[in-house]
Amino acid sequence: MKIAVTGATGHLGSLVVKNLSERIAKEDIIALVHNKAHAKNLIDAGYEIREIDFQNVATLNSALKKVDTLIYVASKTYSVFDRVRELENVLSAMKENHVANLVAMSFIADQEDNPFVMSPFYGYLPRRLAGTKLNYAIAKNSLYADPLVPYLPELIERKGLIYPIGNQELSFISLEDSAEAMAMMALKPEILHSRKSYLLTQARSYTMSELGRIMTKVTDHEIGYHPVSVEEFGKIYAAEGDGQELASMYAGGAMGYLHGLSDDFAHITEHEPESMEHFLARNYHQNQ
Repeated sequence: MKIAVTGATGHLGSLVVKNLSERIAKEDIIALVHNKAHAKNLIDAGYEIREIDFQNVATLNSALKKVDTLIYVASKTYSVFDRVRELENVLSAMKENHVANLVAMSFIADQEDNPFVMSPFYGYLPRRLAGTKLNYAIAKNSLYADPLVPYLPELIERKGLIYPIGNQELSFISLEDSAEAMAMMALKPEILHSRKSYLLTQARSYTMSELGRIMTKVTDHEIGYHPVSVEEFGKIYAAEGDGQELASMYAGGAMGYLHGLSDDFAHITEHEPESMEHFLARNYHQNQ
């Protein structure tokens, strides 16, 4: 069985490829990339590499030949229209090549009144797949824990988290855990054929005061919670190019839309996800 993974040089896609490689033969994995020049490590390791352009159906049609299962890690964009076109192109190429199975990446912020700019797409995805004849499973990720690690020096300097969510809680999952779950979803027929969404979270969610206490313990620096407004948050991170988009996500968090929990990860992988404290301590001290 041939499994193709999009975004195979990216943060999540590369980990999906790694997890698959621990369970099936390398010859059964196809790494789909936007630029082979960025895939030297995969090429040197002997993976089959195929180039794709999500906005070019011809490249997708070529890349999905003789593929049985596609693990679709979407591109990073804050354009709903671009993401919808991307998905439609992927589905078109799957139909052209008779690819019957799909594991699709999604996100917890899919509520119909969620102000996050990408929420319309995450609501569209399961409804669109429900209208197909595909075998599919949707990996609905909570917030990635990984960006918290490089964020810690700034939080130490600020002496506190500033997310504008008030007393609401946030749920997290690490990229490593998400990738393992997505790989297992592709390999377990009872999940791959379920046509269901699976919410990937750690065992518990956190208020920002609780998260700050964990960060204080890990770093030995006082990290409290000093929230700013949604508008101020967008201004603070505007220079990074996605301040307003992230602000809209946390506006949804302030409405209680980013704190869902489930045991789906344990059901899929047969073990518990890594805890937040263990994850932060392991990665923070590695970087010291």
